[in-house]
Amino acid sequence: MERTQWLTLPGCKRVLVVVHTEVYGQRLGDLLPLLESDLRVQVDFTVAPHAFNAGAPRSLKALGAPVLPWRAALRGDFDLVLAAGSQGVERLRGPLVRLPHGAGHMKLSRPLDDRDPGAPRTVGGLGPQYLMRDGRVVPAALALAHEDDLATLGRCCPAALPVAEVVGDATYDRIVASLPLRRRYRAALGLRGGRKLLLVCSTWGPGSSFSRFDALLPRLLTELPRQEFQVAVLVHPNVWAGHGDWQVRSWLAAARRHGIAVLPPEADWRAPLIAADWVIGDHGSVTLYATLTRAAVLLARFPEADVDPASPGAELARVAPALSFARPLPEQLAYARAEYPGERYARIGRRISSEPGRFGRNARRLLYRVLGLGEPAYAPALPPLPVPRRGARGGRDEVPA
Repeated sequence: MERTQWLTLPGCKRVLVVVHTEVYGQRLGDLLPLLESDLRVQVDFTVAPHAFNAGAPRSLKALGAPVLPWRAALRGDFDLVLAAGSQGVERLRGPLVRLPHGAGHMKLSRPLDDRDPGAPRTVGGLGPQYLMRDGRVVPAALALAHEDDLATLGRCCPAALPVAEVVGDATYDRIVASLPLRRRYRAALGLRGGRKLLLVCSTWGPGSSFSRFDALLPRLLTELPRQEFQVAVLVHPNVWAGHGDWQVRSWLAAARRHGIAVLPPEADWRAPLIAADWVIGDHGSVTLYATLTRAAVLLARFPEADVDPASPGAELARVAPALSFARPLPEQLAYARAEYPGERYARIGRRISSEPGRFGRNARRLLYRVLGLGEPAYAPALPPLPVPRRGARGGRDEVPA
């Protein structure tokens, strides 16, 4: 549903939430509870130009949010603009607060994003190509998750250091706060009688584990007894947006027919992650967030050339066992569980956020400072992660069943 005219309460500060992709929309969704119940603030949403923005309207529809057309957003004046991406935001009128859209700033910039051919690759999201236009820093504030990110920013884009502020990580806080609900999540996912959950996750791009699913998924079907294991697959929304829902469902159709659950791109993956006993992943954020849970991690792929060697993700690759195609899967899962490096995973997890449990407090303070308003007279709180719904909708699995 598109909003074609301004409907603003008198005296309201106007906030624009800019969604580039479905992932960015999910990330920004964690900020919305910090603005709710305040009649001094009105929030609008728009979808920005992006190669993978096909799923962005779906995430806004799930919120019940009317969408302001991009051209109308460019004509508007806002008191605060929130975005997790960079494309087009310099054209909007209003102070911009930029947030990261993943964990740990692991990935290096893509060569196609770099404007200076031959120059060293920067860290994704923290280089000048993401933060500057025409020689000026675009964000009024750059929210970071960890103090270490300041050093990375200083190497990649020192001009942005004056606007950087460490606020923590909402996903970190919500996962940690929801860990006591693990039994409830597992019950909702149908994991009874000692049945184990193996979550196979993939980021996007040529170095992702998705590019090896043609070899991995048949092994999961033939080597893991279905009465003992539930396998669920989580594919990055950019894969769905880039190839199209039909194509991804088609590629995974045989696996689904044989009992592997495929989480749709709009699903909140964090509760299944907490419920998982094992995670097979790559250099994506979900794999890194698994260090906060009880799951034993195995890496199906890890393209070192595309990862910042100083990042927590690179440290995880030096700790987590690598999946082998030469040994039986049950043997490798048992090994990963028996050799679970709990203390080292805990140290890696602490590198995701240096403000544990304080994202709500820090982020709301930042937003209201930019808005020029006093904060509401109650402590901000982010809700626990919702209990997954079982079953299917629209031909796609909601959660494992």
